[in-house]
Amino acid sequence: MTRAEITAVVLKALSEVAPEIDAASVRPEAPLRDQVDLDSFDYLNFIVAIHAASRVDIPEADYAKLGTVNDTVEYLARHMASRSG
Repeated sequence: MTRAEITAVVLKALSEVAPEIDAASVRPEAPLRDQVDLDSFDYLNFIVAIHAASRVDIPEADYAKLGTVNDTVEYLARHMASRSG
């Protein structure tokens, strides 16, 4: 998956969890929780959605590493690359 495709997956997952947001207006470098009103349950659903779409296991210890769209894309890209060889 390219970074653009991973970004699309992340934004789609975010839109599924918070359908009231405009995904195009989400700033990729800004903390998601500051931009989108995600409670803990919504954030967990976001993690589950990106796992389902990417098949990357995300242990609870790594949840804090997914604070922004950029962080999430980087995390997924790194783990997809290590899984493929």
